[in-house]
Amino acid sequence: MHGVMGKPPGAVKDNIATSKVMLLMLVVMTGVAPISLYMLVPALPVLATTLGRDISIAQMTVSLYMVGIALSQLIMGPLSDRFGRRPVLLAGLGLMVVAGIGSVFAETLPQLIAARFFQALGGASGMVISRAIIRDLYPRERVGAMISLVVAALMIAQMVSPLTGGLLETTFGWRAILYLITAASLITTIFIALALPETRRDRADSSSFRGDLGKLMTSRAFVGYLLCQVLASQIIFAFAGGGPYIVVTQMGRTSAEYGAWFAMTGFGYFVGNLLCVRFAPRHSLEKLIWFGLALQVGGSLLNLVWSFTGVNQAPIWLFGTQMIVMIANAFVMANSAAGAISIRPEAAGTASGAMGFLQQGIGSLISQFGAYLGGHSTTTLPLTAAIFAISIACACTMTFVVPRRQVVVSEELIAQAEEDEQGMM
Repeated sequence: MHGVMGKPPGAVKDNIATSKVMLLMLVVMTGVAPISLYMLVPALPVLATTLGRDISIAQMTVSLYMVGIALSQLIMGPLSDRFGRRPVLLAGLGLMVVAGIGSVFAETLPQLIAARFFQALGGASGMVISRAIIRDLYPRERVGAMISLVVAALMIAQMVSPLTGGLLETTFGWRAILYLITAASLITTIFIALALPETRRDRADSSSFRGDLGKLMTSRAFVGYLLCQVLASQIIFAFAGGGPYIVVTQMGRTSAEYGAWFAMTGFGYFVGNLLCVRFAPRHSLEKLIWFGLALQVGGSLLNLVWSFTGVNQAPIWLFGTQMIVMIANAFVMANSAAGAISIRPEAAGTASGAMGFLQQGIGSLISQFGAYLGGHSTTTLPLTAAIFAISIACACTMTFVVPRRQVVVSEELIAQAEEDEQGMM
């Protein structure tokens, strides 16, 4: 398998069975860190009580985990450009395994918080390196579709991970979650070690993180795609931050009902990724981004109009319209990410890491801002206005920053993308 996969992107076209294995690896390496994050969340109250700490301290097992994810993106991406995808990924997953063992035997909350931080630092290597591997193996026009395939599969797992964590805590206690996370990370590491070849392209010995980042940041196209992807992701963070306060405080509904409504937006994002896979072979990357931007601006504008009229004080209007925004968001995020990591394929890890770091870092601030807007107002207007403003800013990056280009899509590309979709299904 190493010999076959060592010749990207042509190797992928030779054997669809190999492509399925690669897709499975991409999903697993991308999902191990975020799934581990969501799985522990339902157990936080019990965890805090058991270890004798306030829930706000227990929440640090989540907040510092997210910090670890952000830092990992910035560190692991450039390292994978320098030393190769495979060794850096295995080192990161190995760190996650060791930290997982530490979390299992943690006796105090500070010990557990530290172990969870290093879990994220190692495990998130899969998130950033998976995008670089996709760019190594596939031509530019197919990268967006492949990212969408991975995200669509990942979202299924993420939607059930909180439920899985809750059932484990109820049945076996909260430490059972840590046992499962550690076992899953160990299995993932073994799977990657046995099945993943090196995919990194040849690069000059003089290449460095500073040099790669400098060349990327002087590219209008990279900066434009980067800003477009990061801004699009902030719509998710803003709505997730303000949504609970709007539904529970303003609308007087239960938190359980909020969870059900919020799942609608997640389903919209899932559908958007599947549609992106379907449309990608027949349309250029730029056209898919523009389609997503038009729908994103239209949906957020509609929700803003509903706020002025007071219609979306009912959840069905607020979340139903936001679902349209999330379908569009999938088109924008996947394809702008593909554009960003395709500017310098030999530095795809650095590009992916910078993008992931900014997305997570700014996202933590925007999430807090969204919570403020939702919790300190009596209508949905401040939050929907903020989301509309982000949508406009996102569209402006494509309008004024990214240079225009034309891409011709071949029949062979269409057939191959349809095979990838069938393999996913």
